[in-house]
Amino acid sequence: MTVHHRVAPETVSRILLVEDDGEIAAMVIEMLRENGLEAVAVGSAANMDAAMRKQSFDLVVLDAMLPGEDGFSICRRLRASSTIPIVMLTALGDEINRIVGIELGADDYVTKPFHPRELMARIKSLLRRASYGADQPLRQTPMRFAGWQIDPILRQLINPEGVHVSMTTAEFDILLALCQNPGRVMTREQLLRLTHAGLAGSVERSIDVHISRVRQKIEQNVREPSFIKTVRLGGYMFTPEVESC
Repeated sequence: MTVHHRVAPETVSRILLVEDDGEIAAMVIEMLRENGLEAVAVGSAANMDAAMRKQSFDLVVLDAMLPGEDGFSICRRLRASSTIPIVMLTALGDEINRIVGIELGADDYVTKPFHPRELMARIKSLLRRASYGADQPLRQTPMRFAGWQIDPILRQLINPEGVHVSMTTAEFDILLALCQNPGRVMTREQLLRLTHAGLAGSVERSIDVHISRVRQKIEQNVREPSFIKTVRLGGYMFTPEVESC
């Protein structure tokens, strides 16, 4: 299934909520609409697929525990064909499930019971980051490193063979932050501040999982990475020379 992902900041953002609990769905939909967003709620994977065939969405709020195909499977399937931001919503509160959700491509993870304002803040943050980097005023020109090209405006990563590489919102933001600070040791807290990538769980574990996923996409040898070096007791450092295109 091809997932249509709108990223036009000048339009009202449209949110798809996949949640089978009617009370929670009604509460979230009301909150989204009160904040000026368009919102559609469905209760299963099949209904989600049908909704996405009819219209495009800017973000998906996805419950992990659904009848039939569960949220983790849906997340993996969505991420295979789209960079649409995904917020996992679940009653499972342990660290392993948070990490699994991120590893499958979720951009953020909210545990039930949750405060509506917290969920709204995370949704707004992801929408800002997905809007062609509009909230990143510095270094908007494309950059090149070791044959790769990253474009902050179009939010595209192109490998040395000229092929577009699919990335989640958080993965792209982390790589962009590293490219904007080559040769500098970036702590996990700094990366969190620049990208909000640690919202889904503990700062250290969330950043580390995203870094691992970025390495899988750009490093020749993930076990001995040459682009993103781990600095013991420090954080991470981006080693290639970065130049503006």
